[in-house]
Amino acid sequence: MRKSNRSIKKASTRIHLLTTLLAITVTGMVPVTHAFEKTVNKPAKVMTQGINHLGLTVAKLDQSVRFFTETLGWQLKGGVPSYPAKFVSDGKLFITLWQAKDPEKAVPFNRKTNIGLHHLALTVDSFETLDLLHQRFLHTPGVVIEFAPELNGKGPTKHMMIREPSGNRIEFAHNPPKN
Repeated sequence: MRKSNRSIKKASTRIHLLTTLLAITVTGMVPVTHAFEKTVNKPAKVMTQGINHLGLTVAKLDQSVRFFTETLGWQLKGGVPSYPAKFVSDGKLFITLWQAKDPEKAVPFNRKTNIGLHHLALTVDSFETLDLLHQRFLHTPGVVIEFAPELNGKGPTKHMMIREPSGNRIEFAHNPPKN
C-alpha cells in the first residue's frame, strides 16, 4: 500500500511539473520568486501574476476534450494517459482535464453545498461570438445551457452559462469597450 501511495505522489508531482512547464510554454509567463517581506507594517507586494493553469476534474475526459477543441477551437497540448489527464489551451489559458477515478460515483457540483470552483468564466471578443457559441452549444452533445446570452445586471456586459459534457460550469462573457 505504501509503495502505491508513493507511486501516486511521484506521478502527481511529475504531472504538476509537466503542467506548469507546458503552461509556461503556452502563455510565455514565467513564475517569479519574491523575497519574503519581513516588516509586518509594510504593505505586502502582490505575490502572484495571474493564472498559470487551471485543473478540472471531469467525468468524461474524451467528451470534455472534444468540447474544448472542437466546439471552442482550443488546441490539445498533450496529456498523460497513465494518470489520465489531457492538456488544452486557447493560447492564453491552459487547462488540465483530469479523468475522475470513478465517474459513476462522482458527486456533481452544487454551489450551495460544495466547496471548490463555482465556475470558470471566459471572455469572448464580441456579442456576435457569444451568440455563435450559444448556437453551437445547442447542437453539442452533452452540453447543458443554464441560460442563454443575456445582460449581466443592467449591462452593458452580456453573458451566458453552460455545463460542459462533464458537468463543469463555464460562463462566457463579453464586456464591450467603454466609449
